Amino acid sequence: MTADVIRSRDLLKVDPVFGQMSFDDHEQIVFCNDKDTGLKAIIGIHNTVLGPALGGTRMWNYTNEWEALNDVLRLSRGMTFKSAITGLNLGGGKAVIIGDAKTQKTPELMKRFGEFVHALSGRYITAEDVGMTTDDMDTVREVTPYVTGISESKGGAGNPSPITAYGVFMGMKAAAKFKYGSDVLEDKSVYVQGIGHVGEALVEHLMNEGAKVTIADLNQERLEEVRSKYDVTIYGGQDIYNEPMDIYAPCA
Repeated sequence: MTADVIRSRDLLKVDPVFGQMSFDDHEQIVFCNDKDTGLKAIIGIHNTVLGPALGGTRMWNYTNEWEALNDVLRLSRGMTFKSAITGLNLGGGKAVIIGDAKTQKTPELMKRFGEFVHALSGRYITAEDVGMTTDDMDTVREVTPYVTGISESKGGAGNPSPITAYGVFMGMKAAAKFKYGSDVLEDKSVYVQGIGHVGEALVEHLMNEGAKVTIADLNQERLEEVRSKYDVTIYGGQDIYNEPMDIYAPCA
């Protein structure tokens, strides 16, 4: 018996969706498919008790569909907690589009995704996440009002990454004060994993504070680009979680 057959047989022993730990009583999961544009997306609505589910859309070239499903489940669940602890009248939601954002994303695909969002009649409000830009949200806005993070010229707040990075930075300072008795990050060893728009903005805050920053990312070109701007070290090891450091900051 092959390993694939054994794994498939084992999957049948548990409910593959409702039985996942990350499912956690999600209210709704929507699978979106469009042959013409090549869109394959999943929208996860975890909880709408406090209000409509808000959360960004991530476009990523997942290894398989189960990986994409698990990602949207855990992310939408996390958004419920974020909204609740900040006192917002919003619930938790998230969406993932399966594919390479650099080569497979088109205006037609984004508009079709927007139509799926619109079909939920406001239960889910989308926004920018990994693999997405403010321009993409502007495109989605052409077919649905249930989107935020659109361009300032169109009445939106624009790119949310700098604000997100500042929030992460202030959270790190609060954690440092709790752990070390001071929120000063000068000379603290900080590892930033994920150097997208948020990650780079966070690195800038940390460098201005005088922290010793090490960066990690799957995209080597991106690492070199950030290193050319800041005095940071690129992580070259295999087990980042066991490295000696003062603070670890994942920025997916």
